[in-house]
Amino acid sequence: MIALDLARLADEVDAQLAELATFSAAPAPAVERVLYTKTDLEGRAYVRSLAERAGLKTRVDPIGNTFFRLEGADRDAPAIATGSHVDAIPNAGRFDGTVGVIGGIAALRAIREASIVPARSLEVIAFTSEEPTRFGLGCIGSRLMSGAITPDLVRALRDAEGRAFEDVRRDAGFEGALEQVRLPEGRYAAFVELHVEQGPVLEAERIPIGVVTAIAAPASYALEVRGVGGHAGAVLMPARRDAMTAAAEIVLAVEHAAKSTKSADTVGTVGVVRVHPGAINSIPSRVHLEIDLRDTDLASRRDAFAMIEDAIARVQRERGVEIVLRTINEDPPAISAPAILDTIEASSRALDLRTRRMPSRAYHDALFMARIAPTAMIFVPSVAGVSHRPDELTHPEDVARGVAVLAGTMLRLAAAEVLHG
Repeated sequence: MIALDLARLADEVDAQLAELATFSAAPAPAVERVLYTKTDLEGRAYVRSLAERAGLKTRVDPIGNTFFRLEGADRDAPAIATGSHVDAIPNAGRFDGTVGVIGGIAALRAIREASIVPARSLEVIAFTSEEPTRFGLGCIGSRLMSGAITPDLVRALRDAEGRAFEDVRRDAGFEGALEQVRLPEGRYAAFVELHVEQGPVLEAERIPIGVVTAIAAPASYALEVRGVGGHAGAVLMPARRDAMTAAAEIVLAVEHAAKSTKSADTVGTVGVVRVHPGAINSIPSRVHLEIDLRDTDLASRRDAFAMIEDAIARVQRERGVEIVLRTINEDPPAISAPAILDTIEASSRALDLRTRRMPSRAYHDALFMARIAPTAMIFVPSVAGVSHRPDELTHPEDVARGVAVLAGTMLRLAAAEVLHG
């Protein structure tokens, strides 16, 4: 195991997280770094400077996924990887994703400074566009890397202003064919992502390390509700085909469906509502909804979606509206590799840290890396379970413990006898 000064590590990583948070389109304490914007590019550049100061080799692929590498004794063997993202949704905090990137770099820096040569190479990946903010699809970088989506699907993406993904990518300075993003088979022997929990369990139970057993399966859908508009004063209630009231029933149906499955992990959210024409004295003629539905159990998620489909059919029939449903994505859950779970726990025990096995109800780039390598995640506590808000907080000492467990886990995984044992 590697010996680390946790107090020093806590101070250094916390200062780096704070510095990264200054690259933001929103005033502090909020953080906003939307894909390929000026602040996103500045955040990437800052993270790259940290990696280069740590003596890591850098590679950037055509979509902007960035790889920081510490060479191992066997440079030809499949590497051990970690990583997360630095893009941030509007009105976000400074810990989501960034702990996994800056913490990953800190782990590799500590290994290098200890003059330890791992049995195989170690890499940190800063993934492009984990958040779906700009193009409506999350984890674009890791999806492409793993082959979960095709380059043609990415080329077809448009942002809210109608700009093509390819145009925005090239304007941001990233060149090369999207086909080059897909990783060759056997590139990684294992992938371990360090992340804040984004839930209250670890803090409530005073447990410093979460060992993630499964990652919830996300599904996203877009609905267009088409009714008949008119003057808010002139069209009497019995004659109305109001798209907004129909949409409101669907929103409630999503909530009801998520509460009605056999799984406690089913969650459903309508996070986007766009009303046309959007005037107080005009009956809405068209409403656009976007639904997020997820669970660690695929059957339960399917049950919830079936209930939503039944509600859509009923609303169309009863309210005389037309509803068009489009699937954005439907992904299977990821089950963590048992050998990696055991390794995380062994690394935690070596540091006298308690652990708890738990699912991840949020999804991460690890969900797609699991398609190409054995994968698991390490969670550190989130204060009050808050995430995706400016008051998101993980204490520096908790981040440092996560980095120390990550470093130990990567070194253990790099050893051949662990991988084949």
